[in-house]
Amino acid sequence: MRIQLADIRNNHQGFSFLSWLANQLEHCFLDVIEIDMSQVTWFDANMCSPFGAILYRASRSLNSVSIDDIRPDVQKILCKNEFLASYGRPISPDTYGTVIPYKRFERQEDRYSASYIETHLRGKGMPEMTKGLRKKLLESILEIFSNAVNHSRTELGIFSCGQYFPKRERLDFSISDLGIGIRENIKRVQGVDLSASNAIDWAISKRNTTKTGDIPGGSGLKILREFISMNQGRMQIVSDSGYWELGTEGAELEEMGHPFPGTVVNLEFNTADTNSYCLASEITPRDIL
Repeated sequence: MRIQLADIRNNHQGFSFLSWLANQLEHCFLDVIEIDMSQVTWFDANMCSPFGAILYRASRSLNSVSIDDIRPDVQKILCKNEFLASYGRPISPDTYGTVIPYKRFERQEDRYSASYIETHLRGKGMPEMTKGLRKKLLESILEIFSNAVNHSRTELGIFSCGQYFPKRERLDFSISDLGIGIRENIKRVQGVDLSASNAIDWAISKRNTTKTGDIPGGSGLKILREFISMNQGRMQIVSDSGYWELGTEGAELEEMGHPFPGTVVNLEFNTADTNSYCLASEITPRDIL
């Protein structure tokens, strides 16, 4: 099977195309899969997270997966972020420190994911903030990894990748899993049957959670949503056939033509933001005089 890839960007079209690709590969077994990238002129590097997840799933069904005919400028990006290392290409040096490398984590590798986030988000243009808020944001991102393990019930790991674009003044970071998805998780735990996009909106709402017991759940995504809204960045969540995006004009819901086989969370930080941020608990009366 040979499939021609199109440009992949951080938008509804890009995620829809990758979901279509997942659908095409879903029933392949003992097949030769060739991904033709000859027509790809742009590939948002963080999208290697869901792209890699889809190809990894295909390889686990005993398929041979190759990536062919890559344009030199696109290949340079995907060698620099280490994505193509799994497909026989050498790793290129990250001269300017803009890469958050492609990485697959096993379910049990929590401590490695913490080190990965702490190491690679540093020096990537994040807005000025207090140590307390920085710690809270890192914990919130780690919660996404934790949710990918505990809620998605994935057996195939967690996939992450990112890229800092100094000229475009943004930092993108994506986390993907190959689990049951948000809609199915809500249905199993809460008994609520929603459309895929409405399920994402339900999960991101302030008072909703699929955790049980006395521990509140989903706070990480809500903290990130609040910060990104103030930062005028962007946040996208894809799960099943649902697409949810938070931008400068609020949240939008859409359905996709094919389901993504898991969940993707993409965080886009506005690095042009010159504001300084802190936690509400860190504000003293002196600060507001």
